[in-house]
Amino acid sequence: MDTSYVQGSPDSGNFSIHIHDGKSPQKKAVRALENTYEMDEQGEVYKFDQPNGNGSLKKGYNGPTDVTPPEEVQLKKMEEGEVQTVPPKSCIPWSALDEICEGAKEVYGENHEIIMRVVKVLVAIGWIVYLVFSWLHDPQGARLLVYLTVLVIAAIVYCFLRDNYGETICKALKPFTDLIAHNWYILKWPFFLCLIVLFVTYVAMSTKDNPQHLVSGLGPICIILFCFVFSKHPRQVNWRPVVCGLTIQFLLGLFVLRSTVGYESFNWLGGLVKIFLSYSDAGAKFVFGDSFVNHFFAFKLLPVVIYFSSVISILYYLGVMQVVIGKIAWVMSSTMNTSACESLNAAGNIFIGQTEAPLLIQPFLNKMTRSELHAVMSCGFATIAGTVLGAYIGYGVSATHLISASVMAAPAALALSKLFYPEVDKSESLTVEQVILPKGKERNIIEAASAGASNAVGLVANIAVNLIAFLALLAFLNALLGYLGTRVGIENLTFEMICSYLFMPLAFVMGVEWKDCGIVAELIGTKTFVNEFIAYERLSYYIDSGSLSARSQVIVTYALCGFANIGSVGIQIGGLSSLAPGKKSELASVAIRALITGTLTSFMTASVAGLLYVPAVDSGLLADAVANLTTASTEYMTTVL
Repeated sequence: MDTSYVQGSPDSGNFSIHIHDGKSPQKKAVRALENTYEMDEQGEVYKFDQPNGNGSLKKGYNGPTDVTPPEEVQLKKMEEGEVQTVPPKSCIPWSALDEICEGAKEVYGENHEIIMRVVKVLVAIGWIVYLVFSWLHDPQGARLLVYLTVLVIAAIVYCFLRDNYGETICKALKPFTDLIAHNWYILKWPFFLCLIVLFVTYVAMSTKDNPQHLVSGLGPICIILFCFVFSKHPRQVNWRPVVCGLTIQFLLGLFVLRSTVGYESFNWLGGLVKIFLSYSDAGAKFVFGDSFVNHFFAFKLLPVVIYFSSVISILYYLGVMQVVIGKIAWVMSSTMNTSACESLNAAGNIFIGQTEAPLLIQPFLNKMTRSELHAVMSCGFATIAGTVLGAYIGYGVSATHLISASVMAAPAALALSKLFYPEVDKSESLTVEQVILPKGKERNIIEAASAGASNAVGLVANIAVNLIAFLALLAFLNALLGYLGTRVGIENLTFEMICSYLFMPLAFVMGVEWKDCGIVAELIGTKTFVNEFIAYERLSYYIDSGSLSARSQVIVTYALCGFANIGSVGIQIGGLSSLAPGKKSELASVAIRALITGTLTSFMTASVAGLLYVPAVDSGLLADAVANLTTASTEYMTTVL
């Protein structure tokens, strides 16, 4: 028989616990009481001289403190936690604080929406007050803040209309959209004819003062004919994505290169990007010393890749990239009628690399058709990653044209992909809204920044070792060609010379001036058979030396903007095969077609740029704002560095 019992009460000052061996229910309660107080062991009896003074409750205890002799029912209640806790006097302040915190949480939970509205209103009022003071202090410099504020207000209005009236608007437009969809097989031909007439009319009117620009019109015609003639299924081409995709590209080019607002906007964006990327010098100087610019590529350009990768990772953690990519994908999917996965991948390639963008649609890769896989690879070849964009800008290439080239290439890549490899299989009927874009697994913004920088280590190493290898191989190839050429009387025969003759007709139909066709053809060959990094490095040399006209510089900047080169074929097959092992053979079978499509997309973008580019464009107010920001940034960087 177990004789363990509890005698007295903690408040009585004469309290003891007698413990004997046994397995009765009372022993569990006694053990619990042992853990309640700080005790001094004296044999088998635990005594409490000052239970509410020196003998204080153990931290974290929530059990009973008023104990009666061991009745089985009472001990059972204690065991089950039914006895209310009476906190000692020393714990009362903390209990009161806990009650206040719990009350605050309860109030916040009940009035969450109201509190958030009040906070938003206060933030808006604060920003307006700041904007007014900024305008009064410096109206010219405050214009940039005004433009950004207008963009934010437009986004807020859009979200408000979407959330509150989106369904109503969709229902109102549904009869109209259903009518068009039902009769599209009849309406599409007049629609396409009108687009062609408008295109020809505009080109004729806009080039009447610069007839040499009409030469660039040969580029799109030749590329479209090539893709159709050598199409995988020419009789099954769906012309809607082709026409709509090329139309979107032309309209983007029109906005960027011909409209004052568009040119100023992208010029402003390019200026901001250059300023933003210049802050990588602070980290490079700290790590490599004051003379880091003497090793321009290793210590100046590669740190930009690390810095920008960290920023992209932060934007992913915050959810900004997912929203931007989703909206761009929705526009392309709605207008071009491409699948959600194709559209999301194309939109992602504007900002991230050829192996990172497919991660957005990884769960669906194993279910994609050959045409969709071809489109995924084509978009990867036709665009560049934001992480290397900064490196190209560091070479002195125009940031404005690099950014616009990346944006214009996405719809054109989808269009040419659907022409060169039409869809003949049944695709998954998913919408952009049904595809959930993945979010980062980082727990906070600091971890996201660190993860982005760490992820760039492999990219930086890959860039460096590939450049070492390819430049060495190119030097060996030129030495071999030079030796073989001298044997038959051809002096200075090099790979670049061969490319300059091979791609010269292509450079001409893109609108390059004939005197510059040899140099541009050489750069195109270098980009295609080596990589775009070396091509842009050589372009920077020609720009600095004044060997190319302004028009030729713009055209070749667009023509080189893409990952379409022989080495990227292996990168894409390896990267996509790891994401979808069951599709490895299909990826290999469409890889070369995708490479050709990506290359032709860059040439198509260059042709559109050559058709629309006019050197004399007023930089306007946005340029002034950028100039002010540049001055302030330069002063700050001078102070920091």
